[in-house]
Formats: sequence, C-alpha cells, structure tokens
Amino acid sequence: MSENFSAVHKQRAVSWFKELRDGICAVLESIEDEVTGPNISSRGVPGRFKPKKWKRDTLENSESDGGGGTMSILRGRVFEKAGVNISTVFGEFSEELRGVIPGTNDNPKFWASGISVVIHPRSPLVPAAHMNTRMIVTSHGWFGGGGDLTPVFPEEQETASFHKAYKNACDANDPTYYPKFKKWCDQYFFLPHRNESRGIGGIFYDNVNTGDWEADFRFTKDVGRAFLEVYPKIARAKFNLPWNDSQRQAQRIKRGRYVEFNLLYDRGTIFGLKTNGNTEAILMSLPPDTAWP
Repeated sequence: MSENFSAVHKQRAVSWFKELRDGICAVLESIEDEVTGPNISSRGVPGRFKPKKWKRDTLENSESDGGGGTMSILRGRVFEKAGVNISTVFGEFSEELRGVIPGTNDNPKFWASGISVVIHPRSPLVPAAHMNTRMIVTSHGWFGGGGDLTPVFPEEQETASFHKAYKNACDANDPTYYPKFKKWCDQYFFLPHRNESRGIGGIFYDNVNTGDWEADFRFTKDVGRAFLEVYPKIARAKFNLPWNDSQRQAQRIKRGRYVEFNLLYDRGTIFGLKTNGNTEAILMSLPPDTAWP
C-alpha cells in the first residue's frame, strides 16, 4: 500500500466523509421542514433519512477483505428520493480489474472510502443533483470525485451559481483545476448513444495525487463543502413554486436519461458491483417514477 496514504490519513478521510454525510442529511431534512408549496405541502410529514448499515460480501473469516458502509435514504415532500451513502471497503481486486485500476499490476490489494450523494426532487423545477468524493489506496493513493447538476429546465442564473461554487472551491486550491475538471465533467457525463449531456455539468476529477496529501485532502473537503453550500440554496429558490403534469412528465423522461447513464457508463456503479459492494446502496442513484417517450 502507498506509504503516503497512512492509517492516520485513512482515518481522517473516513471521519470527514461521515461529517459531510451528517451535514448534508441535516440540511436536506431542514428543507423538508420548510416547504409550503401547493404541490407538496399536502404530501404528508417531512421526510427523514433512514440509515441502514451493510457489510461487504467477503470470504468467510477473512481479515484482509471486508468493510461496509451506511446507506441513508430519504423519501419526502421536497425530495422524492435522496440518498447519502458512505462506505469504506478493502480487499483484493478481481482478475478482471487488476492492471485496470492504477497501482494494481503487481499488487491487487486496495482500500477505498468515500461518500456518494444523489438527490431526485419531487418538483420538476428543482434540479436533480449528484456529488461524490473518495480516497482510494492501492500501491498508489489518490482522491477523486466531483459534483454535477441535472435540471429538467435549465436556467442561466442557476447554472452560473452552481458553477461559481465549484470554481471558487477549485481556485482556492489550484487555478488550473476548474477549467480542467469542468471539461472532464462535460466529457464524462455525456450519453454518446443519444449525443446529449446528462445535465449542465460541474466538475469531475480522479487520480489526484500531487505529492502533498494535506493539499489534496483539503481540495476534496472543499468540493464537499461547495455542494453543501450551493445545492440547498438552489433547492430553496424553487421548492415552493407550483408545477403541472406536463412539467412532471418532462421530469420523468429526463430521469430516464439519468438511468441510462448510470447503468451504462457510470464508473462508480461499475466499481461498486465489481468489488462486491452492496447492490441496493450502489443503485440508490436510480430515480423513482421514470418514463421513456
């Protein structure tokens, strides 16, 4: 395992992902309490996250292969489905992944920890959102992650505010990050079979290891904080606005595109399934009530 990513570094990363999870869950629950809009206010009590722990499927009595996580799902008045998951897993990559994941040519051992957030609002006027950050250690070590927004009806001001939050987070760490990671996001969250983007983008990064663990960890924390700051503002700006059946149908079709990307192209989905992760936690990103025209 990488000497630059020590046991202390791992524990600090795990603690941060838990802290970020708690902060995101708390603010989304507070938004559930605040809503008064005509389309949502009659839909029962405010939603609350329901955590569920899971353990990774491993060889019996194996001490070098295991881990698990906590899946937290909210189904509420504002957020039809919101998932905030954390996990820490370790073991050896299968033959299929050895040599594909950096640092596994000679040693298949790995350790990975991270947070994954996917939000599907009930209102078609409030954009869906995704954010994840992670730390992975093989014979090398690195950080990855990002955040992106998927509105049904994109608006220039909303798009600008979301990108500004991530540009500020990037610029505070390295002025080359934002243009590079924005472009990467645009290229990554794209459906080639439809020749269209999944949403309005954001940032996407992987294999970040500058040789300064503290700096790289700080950047990853800033990515999480940027999401925690900007997305609640975007949701609160529209969660009380009325919407109609036509807008709802457009949302269901857009969600279908989301499903297509996550099942066909998403790296996190593929990584989780091929490392014996919890299937329900991996597929929590899929939206409810989708449609195809």
